[in-house]
Amino acid sequence: MENKVQEFPDYKIVCSAGSGEYEEKKSRFIANVVPVSSVEEAAAFIEAMRRKYYDARHNCSAFVIGRNREGTRCSDDGEPSGTAGKPILEVLLGAEVTDVAIVVTRYFGGTLLGTGGLVRSYTQAAQAGLADAGIATMCYGKKITIRAEYSDVGKLQYLLGSREIDIQASRYTDTVEFDIRIPADQCREVEKALTEATAGRVGIAITGEGYYRTMDKREV
Repeated sequence: MENKVQEFPDYKIVCSAGSGEYEEKKSRFIANVVPVSSVEEAAAFIEAMRRKYYDARHNCSAFVIGRNREGTRCSDDGEPSGTAGKPILEVLLGAEVTDVAIVVTRYFGGTLLGTGGLVRSYTQAAQAGLADAGIATMCYGKKITIRAEYSDVGKLQYLLGSREIDIQASRYTDTVEFDIRIPADQCREVEKALTEATAGRVGIAITGEGYYRTMDKREV
């Protein structure tokens, strides 16, 4: 079990596409964020944003690919070096997300912002877009079906709730079945707790394993 946990570490992704805006001295910064699965997909998204915002002064971008965030790239798209692409990329790296691409479009407001103003503006816009997309943690774990008597349902629901384990599905027949997912490194501990809570009456069957989403948040 320990080797498998090490082999499949947790990683973070965005929940969905998202967008956000930031304005500084009448310059508008519009961030668009999407989940991607390859460099080619990220490049296609960046090109699509350039076509959509063809009349903008800049379409700066960054992406991170791979569970170990081994593929990264960013572009200032004509802004002074290091004032746009790098700050956007730093937002992604700071949030520890992967398989994600972001484009921050700038409509120039007529006033120069200076190096510090650009870094701040691109950072704020990227954070707003990422917050709107949301972040999920992908955890390697097991899918377990619990079979129990009706008299033990309350105990099991309390135990699972206290451990913040969601019941994925429920089936009520002559017995009750709950489907849950738990991180691989918690499997033995949870099985032991379920058995003790029901004095051994519970039936536990592992029905699958793999990565699943364990946590969402909306703050970056």
